[in-house]
Amino acid sequence: MVKMNKKPNSATARLKQDYLRLKKDPVPYVLAEPVPSNILEWHYVVKGPESTPYEGGFYHGKLVFPGQFPFQPPSIYMITPNGRFQVNTRLCLSISDFHPDTWNPAWSVSTILTGLLSFMIEKSPTLGSISTTDYEKRQLAAQSLEYNLKDKMFCELFPETVLAIKAEVEHRRELEKQARHQTTTSEVSSLIRDQFQRDQSPLHSALTNLVVIIGFAAFAYTVKYVLRSIAME
Repeated sequence: MVKMNKKPNSATARLKQDYLRLKKDPVPYVLAEPVPSNILEWHYVVKGPESTPYEGGFYHGKLVFPGQFPFQPPSIYMITPNGRFQVNTRLCLSISDFHPDTWNPAWSVSTILTGLLSFMIEKSPTLGSISTTDYEKRQLAAQSLEYNLKDKMFCELFPETVLAIKAEVEHRRELEKQARHQTTTSEVSSLIRDQFQRDQSPLHSALTNLVVIIGFAAFAYTVKYVLRSIAME
């Protein structure tokens, strides 16, 4: 019995070719790897570009190619919460299977990833996009690091990125620890200063009273001395 190949040769050959091109000429801010057991499923990770609300974040997603690729477009998903796209939902983009009429078979995986990144940093609404503030996106960017570390597929396909994320997480924790220490030190110093001032207040009052008493005593002694001198005369 002849064993059927589940992956059409045309799609497999084209995707292997695209993979080699992608390795030779990477897409800025984007990495992509096919699942070893299924070349029709690719996973990507977008590193948030500088000067955008996504800066500092890592965003994991996947591309699911049809057996008829490159004559039909792939499905595109975002897995990491990001504030731009709904997660685990087919995205409606001109380079996705939502718009087969606009698809161009000449487009490669690199083209798809470049288009995805371009649309991500824009604000144009589409099916599968969501509306959030830049502040919320920055919050999600900070949370994306540890979120991705919990994803088994992400960790298997992007080990170097995982190491970079772990180093960044550790760096952030150290900064937070230092900030907490500085805050605690400042609070303790403030408490000591306030306590010292409170302790000084009674002492200051006591010293003032003592000076007054000594002053009165000296005055009384002077008066007594003067009166005695007058009496002797």
